[in-house]
Amino acid sequence: MPDDAAPAVTPFRLLVVPGANPAKWLRVWSERLPDVPLVLVQSEAAAQGDALRAADADAGLVRLPVDRDVLSAIPLYTETSVVVVPKDHVVTAADEVTAADLVDETLLVPADDVLAWDALPGTPPLVGQPLTTAAAVELVAAGVGVLVVPQSLARLHHRRDVTYRPVTDAPTSTVALAWVTDRHDDRVEEMIGIVRGRTANSSRGRAGAAEAAAGGPTRGGAGSSDGGKGSTDTSSAGKSSAGKSSAGRSSTDKAGTGKAGTSKSGAPRGTTADRAAAAARRRAGAPDGGTRKGRGGRPR
Repeated sequence: MPDDAAPAVTPFRLLVVPGANPAKWLRVWSERLPDVPLVLVQSEAAAQGDALRAADADAGLVRLPVDRDVLSAIPLYTETSVVVVPKDHVVTAADEVTAADLVDETLLVPADDVLAWDALPGTPPLVGQPLTTAAAVELVAAGVGVLVVPQSLARLHHRRDVTYRPVTDAPTSTVALAWVTDRHDDRVEEMIGIVRGRTANSSRGRAGAAEAAAGGPTRGGAGSSDGGKGSTDTSSAGKSSAGKSSAGRSSTDKAGTGKAGTSKSGAPRGTTADRAAAAARRRAGAPDGGTRKGRGGRPR
């Protein structure tokens, strides 16, 4: 008996580094490609390039920079950097600080740090630098030093006994969508469209290609179709406008004829004017033949 079961669909694997939040893009993916499972692959920022090159994921939300000889990347957003301090630290009196405000502090720089400092403010800890950001936050809570990280990492490792403030001139970290350039395919293009905010009707990516194959309108086709309708509507509107315009001219002509040719009584205005002119001449006494006489034969 033949097996009629549909073949399993290969999931799309999206690598995610700590602090990156793919939630809104995952929702869009599930709406547009409900038949393609999306699996998250966790990776530290230091290992993100190796994971993508090794095909552990099809694309990834990574932190720049990446190796552009192998990977393509689209920057998505740049995070604010913050200093993590104990809740009773003097820094908490300000809404934001600068790197110069940290020169007297013990600065913790974990091995998985993602900020590229040109010159570190403050002094290194006596106990050596921590291996991870999570371990560094624990040292901050213990009063060993302070830590500067992207805001998303401060939130990720939040504790009730620490807080943070923005550092206005600290290095920043940019999150990007990246993939191996040679492995770009329709599903990667679909994810690119999602993070870039393309509509579901875009002709790019798997969904658009499927719609085109089914005979539905692609972005260009929709435009052409709409354009055709628009031309038809415009022609109709033109005819309608022409009709209204002709009607308007006809009404004006009729009104103009009425004013020029007739009086309220319906008699031709030319005749009435002639009579009025003749009466005026008679009253003036001259042009149409002598002086009129009043009663008794005396001239008026």
